Amino acid sequence: MDTKYIHQIAADLSLAVKQVGNVDQLHAEGATIPFISRYRKEATGNMDEVQVASVIDKIKYYDELEKRKETVLKTIEAAGKLTPELKKRIEDCISATELEDIYLPYKPKRKTRASVAIEKGLEPLADILFAQGAANVSGEAAKYINEQVKDEADALQGARDIVAERIAESESARTLVRSLFAESASVASRVLTTKKEEEEAQKYRDYFEFKEPLSKCPSHRILAIRRGEKEGYLIMDIAIEKDSAIGELKNEFIKSSNETSAQVGLAIEDAYGRLLKPAIETEFRMNSKTTADEEAIKVFAENLRQLLLASPLGHKRVLAIDPGFRTGCKVVCLDESGTFMKYETIFPHPPQNDWQGATQAIKRMVAAYNIDAIGYGNGTASKETEKLVRGIDFGKPVSIFMVNESGASIYSASEVAREEFPDEDVTVRGAISIGRRLLDPLSELVKIDAKSIGVGQYQHDVNQNRLKDSLDQVVQSCVNYVGVDVNTASKHLLLYVSGLTASTAKNIVEYRTKNGAFKSREELLKVSMLGPKAYEQCAGFLRIPDAVNPLDNSAVHPESYAIVETMAGNLNCSVNDLISSADLRKGIKARDFVTETAGQYTIEDILKELEKPGRDPRAAIEEFRFAEGLATVSDLKAGMKVPGIVTNITNFGAFVDIGVKQDGLVHVSHLSNRYVSDPNEVVKLNQKVEVTVLEVDVARKRISLSMKDAAATATPSRPAGSNNRQQPAKNNQNNPKNNFQSSLDALRKKFADS
Repeated sequence: MDTKYIHQIAADLSLAVKQVGNVDQLHAEGATIPFISRYRKEATGNMDEVQVASVIDKIKYYDELEKRKETVLKTIEAAGKLTPELKKRIEDCISATELEDIYLPYKPKRKTRASVAIEKGLEPLADILFAQGAANVSGEAAKYINEQVKDEADALQGARDIVAERIAESESARTLVRSLFAESASVASRVLTTKKEEEEAQKYRDYFEFKEPLSKCPSHRILAIRRGEKEGYLIMDIAIEKDSAIGELKNEFIKSSNETSAQVGLAIEDAYGRLLKPAIETEFRMNSKTTADEEAIKVFAENLRQLLLASPLGHKRVLAIDPGFRTGCKVVCLDESGTFMKYETIFPHPPQNDWQGATQAIKRMVAAYNIDAIGYGNGTASKETEKLVRGIDFGKPVSIFMVNESGASIYSASEVAREEFPDEDVTVRGAISIGRRLLDPLSELVKIDAKSIGVGQYQHDVNQNRLKDSLDQVVQSCVNYVGVDVNTASKHLLLYVSGLTASTAKNIVEYRTKNGAFKSREELLKVSMLGPKAYEQCAGFLRIPDAVNPLDNSAVHPESYAIVETMAGNLNCSVNDLISSADLRKGIKARDFVTETAGQYTIEDILKELEKPGRDPRAAIEEFRFAEGLATVSDLKAGMKVPGIVTNITNFGAFVDIGVKQDGLVHVSHLSNRYVSDPNEVVKLNQKVEVTVLEVDVARKRISLSMKDAAATATPSRPAGSNNRQQPAKNNQNNPKNNFQSSLDALRKKFADS
């Protein structure tokens, strides 16, 4: 990559030029983000995955810019208008916007009013006007009257059209108007009068007459307005003060005060209204959409990360239930590795109401298959099914868990599920997926398109390619963070391991089936199509429990095995002894093992890994129970304190399942007694929380919740320099009722943004 781009990326991301250059080189050589951030810390200066990904995104941007420059240069050269100065400007520019501004006057166009006027021979008249000399406008215009130009007014109109296009295409005019939009643009929306009373339009009623500075409009509002516009209920507009913009343009282009400059003034007004304003508005609409997309994708990605890294039950025997009413509850039994053993349908709920038969069936299966835990889906009939299983005496401890079943139906009808369970129908596959999610959420969720899991905001409105790339990157990050047992992993899980492809993942499974379990990492090199480069990228993330070399079940990369062996040799012990003895490891000083290829970061990582080789980094799973006596929204009353589970996190707050078949919203202003700018600072997906019911709208099925501690007396403070319009609730002990009501009113107003 050109060094000017390397320097620009370093400046943009506040990194050293060497760091960016090394990431560029590693990326060009085929290294993945997890590999670069985990095993090339000396080269990157200990950059994390987010930083590495940001550099790679910038690299891709400038690669695309270079390709665009080639097209622009070829087009201008073919038109015979490429000068050395213009070529240098194009080659030196580092902004796609700047490049398009340079290219615009030379860009092949469809027929425009200006091009028609030029065809009529009016360009010389336009030159006279634009020069703003002391010419007789009427007399000059009269010279151009002919068969195509009927009179002086027609001639002047054509000349002004040419001037207007020149101004609209000039870099200075576009830069000026662009800066005005950046400083003062407002986003406004209004409802289509003919749609105002429609029921579907009411979800957008907060935007029927809406206006806000674009710079302060949060992403979810932009996306909500755009969705309303797409569905035909709203009209969206991004604009600045027209008179101010025209005034600035006149100051820029009018150089005298005479007849010709008056014509230029008219051309400026036309240029702004007809050409500049629509073009720059479109640009800002796209930019605001891109920014909103990135924020929404970031929310989705963070939620997905938390869901994928949810606590696994581990190697336990599981009975999984996919709850249902009329069609019954589908029950399956799985062994410790998730192997399907038994399927049965029970009918404890209406209309059959065979509660006793269902109880006996579950009790029988728990005993017959030595079940350790029960997992039930959180969809239809979930609360009723929980009541059923918690009321059974199994004669031994059996843990009971609610499992998020989002996307399970997508999986059960997928090609992946048909391949895994060709002889079972979709209902059985769905129940199996619920059970496997309990055993290991990560291993099961990778089989589903991440977009189907539904833990984002406005996920269908954002750029779908960008969303897919981001979510795939998150899945890869999580898989490599946890590590993968190469002897039990499915090809769908292996696919996300650094350096592996669909073909090599499939070949690993086929090799394992034919030759038995892998006994060492080195044996991976015998897999078809898995060469030295792929091995370098994947080896450190693949685990082999019970391998002869204990390092094969750790995150220590094979390229560093010699370092560990040297450590053990210096202490006159084996590698196994080094792993098992903390006292031996205390005698190791990282600096003693630093070499040209393995620096301080690598040695410290090795020592940390020797403390816990192969240990799952995910938190231990915990049981949870909803409040008794709550089944529907109508059971809730303001002031109730109830336990819940965080099911989704957005920029405006967190959604919490409190066991009434409708998630409630904890607005960002009610997440804590202190000021909160990012909900992720306070809550995580699947976190167990206690919430207070603020308001219940049974008709609209909306529940407003709070996580504030009513006993707290500290007044939340606003961070210095914050421009967020959200005001923290004030603690007014003298008037608690009014304070509560004002907080509630603010919540009502902002709740609709969801």
